[in-house]
Amino acid sequence: MNKPLLETLPALRALATPQRTKIMDWLLDPRAHFPPQIDGDLVDDGVCVGAITDKTGLSQPTVTSHMKTLEAAGLVSSQKIKNWVFYKADRSALADLGKAFGSAANRQN
Repeated sequence: MNKPLLETLPALRALATPQRTKIMDWLLDPRAHFPPQIDGDLVDDGVCVGAITDKTGLSQPTVTSHMKTLEAAGLVSSQKIKNWVFYKADRSALADLGKAFGSAANRQN
């Protein structure tokens, strides 16, 4: 069952800033956007917050805040490896978001 559009608001709000949308785009193809990591595989484990910070040019607390917003919206998951947090896109959540709009667009009045 597809989500009603109203239930997509947290995800839409999370994607409403250019920085978070850009980060999501990068996380969907991490090998193309980030260098290999010493700890953790880019695809299997996610991207280290330090690499995201370096790529964005934003401060680490700002990037962490962005990532927490994306995680609270269910768009990314995180895991801690050693002293770092790694983030990866939740593809099923993004697919559900697309399905919600597709379903709404196909409804008959």
